[in-house]
Amino acid sequence: MPERHAQRKADHIRINLEKNVNFPNLTTGLDRYRLLHQALPELNLDDIRTDVEVLNKVLAAPLLISSMTGGTPEAERINLNLAEAAERAGIAMGLGSQRAALEHPTQAKTFQVRRVAPNILLFANLGAVQLNRGYTVDHCQRAVEMVEADALILHLNPLQEALQADGDVHWAGLARKIEEICVKLPVPVIAKEVGWGISPQTARLLANIGVAAIDVAGSGGTSWSEVEYHRAQDPKLRRLAREFADWGIPTADSLVMVREVLPDMPLFASGGLRTGIDIAKCIALGADLTGIASPFLKAAAISAEAVYEEIEAVMRALRVAMFVSGAGHLYALRDYGRLIRVDGSPIFRRRYEPD
Repeated sequence: MPERHAQRKADHIRINLEKNVNFPNLTTGLDRYRLLHQALPELNLDDIRTDVEVLNKVLAAPLLISSMTGGTPEAERINLNLAEAAERAGIAMGLGSQRAALEHPTQAKTFQVRRVAPNILLFANLGAVQLNRGYTVDHCQRAVEMVEADALILHLNPLQEALQADGDVHWAGLARKIEEICVKLPVPVIAKEVGWGISPQTARLLANIGVAAIDVAGSGGTSWSEVEYHRAQDPKLRRLAREFADWGIPTADSLVMVREVLPDMPLFASGGLRTGIDIAKCIALGADLTGIASPFLKAAAISAEAVYEEIEAVMRALRVAMFVSGAGHLYALRDYGRLIRVDGSPIFRRRYEPD
């Protein structure tokens, strides 16, 4: 079992680094929006503020290195490079699923990054479906303590599981068990999709059972259907995975729909984000934090310095996007008329801004 699990994680890293696993046609939906250029912004670029408070920690920018990996020697090196860069940049980081480390404690070190990142906002991570396989609040607490995390991500990936030969497809009754974790775990619980988006119905359910934040993790970036297509040995599974290559809710659509039904819920936006302009658009659409994965994974395969340079490039573009949009701070991006649709029409909605 540990060898099979480790091989799956190694396959995921290799496929993401070597194959084209983008959605064939589906985009994030962010291309349907643009920030309105201001030729006279009446701002100084050096005064632009990108800092934000998330779960009681102040970040230099609303940026999260999204959950990716763990459980293999290569994953350990990648996680340390990611964490070192996150600490230097003052941003957040999520770890990959820690199930392997709970079941095989020798793998715990591949997730343990606090020695290089003592101050970052750090998220532990488990698959929510494991709660239907005997996992309890004790397992969740052990995952948090293993990595000294500030919060726990419970990831939701029913489609990915359905595309795997050994996937967990028993999801009935899971909401009640997630609710129990939210009540009993002493740190916040975040619900996160892995790349197919959160619907308004799911968002309402998650809010009702007590999650502290939701990461919509929409479609348009890495298609895990395509990843599983490349990993599958069974021709039937390969055919099935290919049929779902363009499945999901685009990130922008998921973010807008969830923000509409949950105006006060902390929301994270991830799924296909690549640039500082993408981040600015997501903040304007109602996100409190934004996550990027693939570009950071490719950089982390090289070095911590390469990751830091990628973070700096993203943050620099975010500041410039805010500057030429006339937004001196993050929440000014939500002012009426700042973000428009590509057809030129403004977006009518309340300013979702923390108190």
